[in-house]
Amino acid sequence: METDDALLVRSTREAGAFEPLVERHSGALHGYFARRAPGAADDLLSEAWLQAFTARGTYDPERGTVRAWLFGVARNVLAAHWRGQERQSRVPHGDEVSSDPWHAVDRRLDAAAVAPLIRDTMAELPAVERELMLLVAWEQLSPTEAAAVMGVPAGTARSRLHRARTRLRTALAPSDPKPLTGDLA
Repeated sequence: METDDALLVRSTREAGAFEPLVERHSGALHGYFARRAPGAADDLLSEAWLQAFTARGTYDPERGTVRAWLFGVARNVLAAHWRGQERQSRVPHGDEVSSDPWHAVDRRLDAAAVAPLIRDTMAELPAVERELMLLVAWEQLSPTEAAAVMGVPAGTARSRLHRARTRLRTALAPSDPKPLTGDLA
């Protein structure tokens, strides 16, 4: 099986070589869009593939994997989508920021007991740390791949990811842990 790098390079000469990349990565990219903009995921996926195909000659393997490059394209498509929505609706909706629908994502979490705490903690994170957490946790990118998507050095991404995880762990830790004993009463 041909590697993603080889396919992408070959696709600059043979457009058909791009098709296996679409087959391999559409599920992950669609999931990325569905979690962030559920009503527009299909359209955003189409736009991401169109932009990736158009820009395939700009891929630089020195900057990261094809997967990370594709998520970078997807992130740019999503940001453009949010900007477009923001332009269409200049009326604020409570605490929600139309360019980053974290609160809408929160409403879909299954863990209802901790969702408010996670939401508040994630909302307090700087935008870069929050996006790194989502890329690693939801999209299962490595910290190095997430760094490439965000356009920051890998060491910086790992450091920011560590800070974000520490803040989440601290927020989720019980404030008054009870010592373990044989008595369950």
